[in-house]
Amino acid sequence: MICGVDEAGKGPVIGPMVVAAVSVKNAKMIEEQGFKDSKLLTPKKRKELFKFIKKNYEYAIEIIEPEEIDKYRRKNKLNLLNRKAFEKVISKLNPNIAYVDAADVNEERFGREIKSNLTNENDTDVISMHKADTKIPVVAAASIIAKQTRELEIEKLKEEIGDFGSGYPSDTRTIKFLKSYFHDNMKWPSGTRKSWKTVERIRPVKKLSDFSD
Repeated sequence: MICGVDEAGKGPVIGPMVVAAVSVKNAKMIEEQGFKDSKLLTPKKRKELFKFIKKNYEYAIEIIEPEEIDKYRRKNKLNLLNRKAFEKVISKLNPNIAYVDAADVNEERFGREIKSNLTNENDTDVISMHKADTKIPVVAAASIIAKQTRELEIEKLKEEIGDFGSGYPSDTRTIKFLKSYFHDNMKWPSGTRKSWKTVERIRPVKKLSDFSD
């Protein structure tokens, strides 16, 4: 049994991060499907493959909410948060080998630390590499599950707070939404990662007069 692990949504200022793992009995089973990194797929194709993977393979998902992300971000330990989520999904699937998309600049260290903290029965070999979603089909499958799961979470969030675009700091629509929401409500909308520098740049600088009676 092998599995692949990847995350989606590490960089946005709005919304959760999702870590997913997909397991198969052997590599050939999934190589024949021609899975690609989710970023290279059209939304329509990604949805189709999302349904196919969930129907035909074992998978595990961890959704990490913005509040949890903020807690680790303020300690400058986002990689630790990533690693813990990777450990959880691998432990759930209990594979012999796990291929992971490294979230650390040192890919070997990332894999070694995951392996030392696994709680599953098998002595899982962890193979960590950068851009694994473009090299290993089972990791590409995990990236599809992670990306599409996050998209579904984003759709639910938009129903609650309104259309904020992609949620990424580079999206002018997202920035405009945050500025407008804060101006109108004097607070950040649900799902905002308050530890992000983007939020600090948007927040109006308080004047002394703001604190006077």
